[in-house]
Amino acid sequence: MDTNTLPKYDMSDNPTGCCPKFKSEEWDDQDLHFDDKLFMKVKTKSIFHIPINFGTVFPKAFLDIKQADAHSDDNFIILSYDPSMWTGEHYFSATKDVPGYEMVKMTGNFLTKVFEGPYKNAPKWEKEMEALVQAKGKQVKKTYFFYTTCPKCAKHYGKNYLVAVSEIQ
Repeated sequence: MDTNTLPKYDMSDNPTGCCPKFKSEEWDDQDLHFDDKLFMKVKTKSIFHIPINFGTVFPKAFLDIKQADAHSDDNFIILSYDPSMWTGEHYFSATKDVPGYEMVKMTGNFLTKVFEGPYKNAPKWEKEMEALVQAKGKQVKKTYFFYTTCPKCAKHYGKNYLVAVSEIQ
């Protein structure tokens, strides 16, 4: 895959009007290469890794990134990482700086793996991802998760996909 390019996330296939249908085959076992790929960083508060202000932070972030004309339907991802059980960090791909937000550039090689099931399985999937990366002779530097749909849409579609995106070395 080309540098800074992501698998297709078809925003037009969106029967809920919220989250588009996720096509897992496009995202599974992909090698991603970022070179100063731009992201807008937001934080959420959590209690034991369960976000408590997700429902207010995400809509505002989406609105602000769209108002800044920094959103691309063709190259979209939100990478989430929990540095502690009290805080979540979320990185929205952006095409340019968004006023009022910390902007982060990521450089590195990443490997993806699609999982399906409840979010509570994320720690188990993170371990599976480490084993997968080690089997390829690499080491995981950091693992992010791409939550492909909100809980309401996951229920509507009958599948709850999550993509592990591990930075490898």
